[in-house]
Amino acid sequence: MQAALEVTARYCGRELDLYGQCVAAKPESWQRDCHHLKMSIAQCTSSHPIIRQIRQACAEPFEAFEECLRQNQAAVGNCAEQVRRFLQCAEQVQPPSLPAAMQTQSLPAS
Repeated sequence: MQAALEVTARYCGRELDLYGQCVAAKPESWQRDCHHLKMSIAQCTSSHPIIRQIRQACAEPFEAFEECLRQNQAAVGNCAEQVRRFLQCAEQVQPPSLPAAMQTQSLPAS
């Protein structure tokens, strides 16, 4: 869970911040009142190109991490190595390159 949160925070931080602020501001009704913000996090994580790449490229270390969590529910600290492997994999995933037309566009001369 920690690994997924770190990746989410990096690439969907704005959505995560808004959700956190809503939850803090509405302790009695956050589940209802902040649901739309929770859904915006889900939308970001499912559509962000780099997160999609990480899901593909790092599926194996993430599955190993999830399995470790299932086996160590009372001692999740035992999964530190699996978290490290997943984050190491995620760090190596390169963002998708911009289309060539966007890369070669120059700024107007001043």
